[in-house]
Amino acid sequence: MNVPHETAHHAGAVHDEATLKGYMIGFALSVVLTAIPFWLVMSGAIASKPVTAVAITAFAAVQIVVHMVFFLHMTSHAENGWTLMALIFTVIMVVIALTGSLWVMYHLNVNMMPVHAMSRSP
Repeated sequence: MNVPHETAHHAGAVHDEATLKGYMIGFALSVVLTAIPFWLVMSGAIASKPVTAVAITAFAAVQIVVHMVFFLHMTSHAENGWTLMALIFTVIMVVIALTGSLWVMYHLNVNMMPVHAMSRSP
C-alpha cells in the first residue's frame, strides 16, 4: 500500500505526541494542580475566602488546559487546527451564555420591588 508522505508523517506525529513520557508529565501536573488547591483549603493558608475561590478557579483552568494538551492532544496541529477552533468557539459561546445569564439575574434582582413595599396597606 502506497501512503503519501504527508499522511504518513501526520500519523507519526500524532503517535509521537502520545508517548508514555507525555502521559506521565500530564499525570504529574494533574496531581500537583489538584493537591495545591486541596492544601490551600485544608490548611487555611489564604485567610480570605474570595481569594481562595479565585485561586482554586485559576488552578482548575490550568488543569483543564493540561488535560486538553497532554491527554486529548488538542493542539493547533491536530486535525489542521479544527479541534482548537471548535474549542475556542465553544468557550466563547459558554462565556456569552454565562455572562448574559448573570447580567439578567443581576438586573432582575436590582429592579424587583422590595418585599416590604408590597406588605403596606393603603
